[in-house]
Amino acid sequence: MNACHLAAQDIACRRGDRLLFAKLSFDLKGGSALQLTGSNGIGKSSLIRILAGLLEPHAGSLERVGVIGLLDERPALDPHLPLGQALEFWQRIDGAADNAAGRLGLSDLLEVPVRFLSTGQKKRAALARLIGQQALVWLLDEPLNGLDTKGVALVEELAAEHCRAGGIAVIASHQPFSLPGMARIELRDFAA
Repeated sequence: MNACHLAAQDIACRRGDRLLFAKLSFDLKGGSALQLTGSNGIGKSSLIRILAGLLEPHAGSLERVGVIGLLDERPALDPHLPLGQALEFWQRIDGAADNAAGRLGLSDLLEVPVRFLSTGQKKRAALARLIGQQALVWLLDEPLNGLDTKGVALVEELAAEHCRAGGIAVIASHQPFSLPGMARIELRDFAA
């Protein structure tokens, strides 16, 4: 992987009249992982969106080096297409062909329209799309929601492989996430 870097300096986030967090800083280089933890509504998803460039921070600055891939509650797959065609759409854009669907246990579902997939199947399909994107920086917002024990272990394994290959993973989750050497930030420590 090419070099990647993701740093935040004194980031603050305001949603409406409410300041969710302030003075949050970190510096991640290739091979690093960070878990953002905290209760619902504390700002984990907002911070992920700030890191992705979808929201502006209320204060502070960001440095992003490397292509960013976002996995959140929206799988970015056409719900009316069969899963195989929905993934092929992104493969044409991303220019990547791999066997992520097979590895994620989706091979038998390629003819099923995305709208008929279970929550866990949609999450694994979104992961297949993320892998095909070949992004250096993974931003994973609640990546374990809807997954069974085997699915959780697979997501943890994929994130570990991504980091070992020199990528960065930022995981926003209130659920435990096992990844060797991962740093953790508890957002309540930065609550305003």
